[in-house]
Amino acid sequence: MTVDATARRQAQVLIFDADDTLWENNVVFERVIDDFLAWLDHPTLDRVQIRAVLDDIERANAVAHGYGSKVFLRSLGECLERLRERPATDAERQEIDRLAVALVEHRVELMPGVADALDELAGRHELLLLTKGDQVEQQRKLDACGLLHHFRAAHIVAEKNVEVYQWLLREHGFDPAGAWMIGNSPKSDILPARAAGLNAVFIPNENTWVLEDDELDPTDAGVLRLAEFRDLLRHF
Repeated sequence: MTVDATARRQAQVLIFDADDTLWENNVVFERVIDDFLAWLDHPTLDRVQIRAVLDDIERANAVAHGYGSKVFLRSLGECLERLRERPATDAERQEIDRLAVALVEHRVELMPGVADALDELAGRHELLLLTKGDQVEQQRKLDACGLLHHFRAAHIVAEKNVEVYQWLLREHGFDPAGAWMIGNSPKSDILPARAAGLNAVFIPNENTWVLEDDELDPTDAGVLRLAEFRDLLRHF
């Protein structure tokens, strides 16, 4: 059963993703990848082919080691070694570190309308935040974003799957039928939340990481699709 438009105006539990929903994130990684591909300059493979190799490595490392800039740097190094068929030199590792400086220095840049929308939504709904990734890196972003006062609680998890959403339900004791997971990732935000019985709001981001993509059922009435974050104010 889904929540109709009138019911959505009543008090709901709204659970927000962070990276690429509240603020830009993956676009910074994409800039580093562009620089890496230009620097690598493989003699036989084009950028699309090299990117496919990197995607495969990132997919495996995400399962084995999780997420964050440290795992990302590991993936770049492994990609270089696989393509050049030898261990990376110290100079090459230093160059990869130099390329990725932007990941460490990147300031939190909120999506348009996020601050004002959360200020209004917090006045009529209960807000939670659920983000995945490296504990230290994600906490740094949360501390820097200036938004935490809007949320009853903020949780950093290693992965977003059905079990995590079921844990969240137990932890906060809310009815999933009156709760919404709001995010940009079909894989992490929408599909597992729906499998756990929650409703979901899909706000696509053109810079979403390719490994977060997945097919959504266009007939699923439990998924509300919005063009941008500020559109939440017209529905909740």
